[in-house]
Amino acid sequence: MQIGVQNFVTRTPPRFETKAAERTHALQRLAATCRIFGRRGFSEGLLGHVTVRDPELPDHFWVNPVGVAMHQVKVSHLVQVDPEGKVVRGSGMVNPVGLLLHTAVHRARPEVNAVCHAHAPHASTWSSFERLLDPITQDACIFFGNQALIREPRVVRDPEAASRFAAGFGEHRVAIHAGHGIFTTGQSIDEAAWWFVLMNRCCEAQLMAEAAGKPTQWREEDARWLASVLGSPTFGWLSFQTLWDEIIASDPDLVD
Repeated sequence: MQIGVQNFVTRTPPRFETKAAERTHALQRLAATCRIFGRRGFSEGLLGHVTVRDPELPDHFWVNPVGVAMHQVKVSHLVQVDPEGKVVRGSGMVNPVGLLLHTAVHRARPEVNAVCHAHAPHASTWSSFERLLDPITQDACIFFGNQALIREPRVVRDPEAASRFAAGFGEHRVAIHAGHGIFTTGQSIDEAAWWFVLMNRCCEAQLMAEAAGKPTQWREEDARWLASVLGSPTFGWLSFQTLWDEIIASDPDLVD
């Protein structure tokens, strides 16, 4: 039997009759992602931002507002911004630097519907080494050949620098921004969120392994196969559903 992602399909993405229904679904997942990140200690003060493309207005994005703790975000807190970053729906403020980075990636990558970034401790620490993750575990193999390393610009202050950041991201699914942390993307917010959770865990694993000694690496052909199956958008979406089931059961108020 040839093993593929089809062997892991326990459910399928929903289909929507209206754009409004699709938007509601996406915003619920965005709020859930914020709660999951907050619960895992991925946010510090006002930092951490998750964006999802609006299904009806593809150059508009929904994002969590500044000043609301990630582990307390509700759908009603989320705000929509236009291509210039101006809030057009909702009443919260947004992180201007985070928005520059995210909108540049969205603009350069039409297939990307969601971008995640937060100051997860292990990912931020690993980024200081200015190295890609090595395929030392099965989980780390998922990112094999699909990581970007962005050394410059180290600080983004204007749209030109943000465009350079997006260019450094290239066509990769995830990026390590030197001295800053990780950014993950996806065709859905579910997928992007799962890559973020998993990649931070892989950063933790490599930090521990290298502190103990010199870890071995998987063979390239095996790492590439794992990346093609367990690193597919479908597998990422499926994996997030376990996190969704858990958070909606414990925090049903997030959809308020």
